[in-house]
Amino acid sequence: MSAEHAAEHARDGHDHEHRQEGSGPEVSGEAGGPQVITFGCRLNTYESEVMRDHARAAGLGPVLIFNTCAVTSEAERQARQAIRKARRENPDTRIVVTGCAAQVNPGTFAAMPEVDQVLGNDLKLKADSWTSFGAGQAERVIVNDIMSVRETASHLIQGMEGRARAFVQVQNGCDHRCTFCIIPYGRGNSRSVPMGEVVTQVRTLVEQGYREVVLTGVDVTSYGPDLPGTPTLGQMIRRLLALVPELPRLRLSSLDPVEIDDDLWRLIAEEPRLMPHLHVSLQAGDDMVLKRMKRRHSRADAVEFCRRARDLRPDMVFGADLIAGFPTETDEMFQNTLDAVADCDLTWLHVFPYSPRPGTPAARMPQVDKAVRKERAAQLRAAGEAAVRRHLAGQQGRTVTVLVEKDRVGRTEQFAEVRLDRDFAPGTLVDARIAGLDGDMLMGCC
Repeated sequence: MSAEHAAEHARDGHDHEHRQEGSGPEVSGEAGGPQVITFGCRLNTYESEVMRDHARAAGLGPVLIFNTCAVTSEAERQARQAIRKARRENPDTRIVVTGCAAQVNPGTFAAMPEVDQVLGNDLKLKADSWTSFGAGQAERVIVNDIMSVRETASHLIQGMEGRARAFVQVQNGCDHRCTFCIIPYGRGNSRSVPMGEVVTQVRTLVEQGYREVVLTGVDVTSYGPDLPGTPTLGQMIRRLLALVPELPRLRLSSLDPVEIDDDLWRLIAEEPRLMPHLHVSLQAGDDMVLKRMKRRHSRADAVEFCRRARDLRPDMVFGADLIAGFPTETDEMFQNTLDAVADCDLTWLHVFPYSPRPGTPAARMPQVDKAVRKERAAQLRAAGEAAVRRHLAGQQGRTVTVLVEKDRVGRTEQFAEVRLDRDFAPGTLVDARIAGLDGDMLMGCC
């Protein structure tokens, strides 16, 4: 299952680009018009762009749209705190709350006097939801049964404000029920975007000047069985790259290590436009913990996945999501997870201490002491920091291709951060020789 890389909190098996707890949300939009405050993952970031387009098309003036995350209790707390602060600072501005937390716990947000409307996760992407709100006719709480949603509609966006790379939704929802995860109840069951619509969206973004696209979803490796002809993720990507040959760089969201189809393996081996950076939805490195999480892979599966990918692509770098202190985790079980960082040769780790979510089976299991969870998370993060240092040290003297983001900073194909010695427009691809290190940032000469 399921995205840029810092020590972000992982998303309980889902899309891996969550901002770190405590780092605050992203804000997009202009003063005087609709503004979207985004918490959580890449998929939320993409959907915020869709909502902002709908709200502007509906003629809405000042409105604050909170696109929430439900992956941890802390993520919900941050959203409530931000909503209260926004009301104090904008006493006359309408506030809409949507996203996974609003879908899972609509009553919590409806009870907040600061909130004008709570909107469900599927409805937020429909243009008429914003038209009716603009006309003042909307009910205060509009949340559907997310499990009844069967399709993922196409949403054509022209770009992503303030970003050098663009995210494209290819899938939503999840059919699996990992014991720690609340996200399927916020997103519904798995459903895929038709291949032709994915191609159209990517082509549009490339025409707008984007040089890198990230395919995102909740469980991207489950792509396709609900579509005519049951295409696989690899088949879709192969068609996409064939039909949009002018796209230089493509990245993927988190991959389940046991759901890689043959076409995707061939792409890993043969397609240079597929970036040598794969993020594994690992969660743990101990078989008993994985079983209690109700994950689909074993420790050996993860090790073999990383070995095979690197054999096919020697420059491959891996990221992974890891949960520290899952219920019943012993010291020995945790050590197996810590050892997996080396055994899988992981570099970019997204670590967070286990956070019980009410309504999930894991919340009813015997809990690990909170201080122990925190300490184990610190050990995993330290292992990740050491892995990053090793990777960066190995880049010195090499010439790399960098996607410029802003302020002379960009990312390599393996997603390492580079500070350049010259100014380039955001979104430009440039070659740079790595001349040294400044902390966790490479220094590049162009």
